[in-house]
Amino acid sequence: MTTADALKRRLAATPTVGVIGLGYVGLPLAVAFADSGATVIGLDVDPTRVARVRAGESFIEDVSTETLGRLVAAERLTATDDIAAFKDADAIVICVPTPLGKSKEPDISYIVSAADAVAGVIRRGQLVVLESTTYPGTTQDILLPRFEARGLKAGEDFFLAFSPERIDPGNRRYTLREIPKVVGGLTPACRELATALYARVTRQIVPVSAPQTAEMVKLFENTFRSVNIALVNEFAIMCRRLGISVWEVIDAAATKPFGFMPFYPGPGLGGHCLPSDPHYLSWRVRLEGYEPRFIAFADEINRQMPAYVVQLVADAFNDRGRAVRGARVLVLGVAYKPNVADTRDSPAIEIIQTLLAKGARVAYHDPLVPSLTLDRTTLESIAWRDADLAGRDLVLILTGHRGYDWGAIVREARLVVDTRNATADVPPAPHVIRL
Repeated sequence: MTTADALKRRLAATPTVGVIGLGYVGLPLAVAFADSGATVIGLDVDPTRVARVRAGESFIEDVSTETLGRLVAAERLTATDDIAAFKDADAIVICVPTPLGKSKEPDISYIVSAADAVAGVIRRGQLVVLESTTYPGTTQDILLPRFEARGLKAGEDFFLAFSPERIDPGNRRYTLREIPKVVGGLTPACRELATALYARVTRQIVPVSAPQTAEMVKLFENTFRSVNIALVNEFAIMCRRLGISVWEVIDAAATKPFGFMPFYPGPGLGGHCLPSDPHYLSWRVRLEGYEPRFIAFADEINRQMPAYVVQLVADAFNDRGRAVRGARVLVLGVAYKPNVADTRDSPAIEIIQTLLAKGARVAYHDPLVPSLTLDRTTLESIAWRDADLAGRDLVLILTGHRGYDWGAIVREARLVVDTRNATADVPPAPHVIRL
């Protein structure tokens, strides 16, 4: 029996799976593998995350404490900060962050650290899969030489693949099991074994020819979203200049059954993926002598949206004969998207900081984000009973979480700026300004 055949049998039975990175991608994946009957070891450099997983306490919306606690109690899932725990793992999945540097260049230091750590324990008969979003060629250029330096041959002794994460935090319809999994292996055997691993937790596998193809798939998906959001953001600006509701235009255009896909404007891009991922592609193709113009234009438009929202606020005050300075502003929602607690790159941070710099007295309420760290201060979410809508000069809707009574908010507030069309079902009112 070959090494690949033996590993394939273990992956189909009760394998041990190591997951590096227990964030929004890694923890749901670890739970899914454990739920499938695998023994899972999660690794994270954050001791708080490790302790909470060991205690069966979830810190991710998509993973319930009940489910996590059950798996931990059954000894199907544990957490550690020691890579030595992975020496007996059949498969190791890397789900670490890939942020941007100050000049918008890729920062793959977390991938490099993870690869170095795995290289220290890798052995014959293991599968390693990278899920972190990165530029095409990372798996082959960064991971492969580190592992082969141990004297092992990829595709024969160990197996290497890339499978882009497609987690959508808070999405109850498209869960990890329902989202097709793209898999690109270094060799056919690598692809086959990665397919066997993910078949445990998802219904459909989409094999592609190579890791760099799978890496490019993820960048294409997110660049597609970024440029289309930029288009609709600019469309919103144009519609306001022309006195037309962009929301009505989008809803009507979306009735076309072919050739159109609705995207919606907002106060700016947030989260880990969209503000960063297209720049990984831009950086890589610049090395080949090509300047990707669409990505730069989209980034410029999307990054101006927080400033545009602040200007909407200033114009709304100016039209009513008052200044931003001294105004009491209540922000509703600071997470980057509805119904999650994730504030990574949330446009709310820039908007609030700018309003504070202009002298506004800003408070916020977010049922999922108890505190928000800004450059020079930390704000605490006020209790809803203390919101005092009638006593605020402006209510600024930045995230449309479930649970808000938009009708009551519109009735009680003096002035509302709605950047998410959260008040769409509320009859039009002169004191409600929509993006």
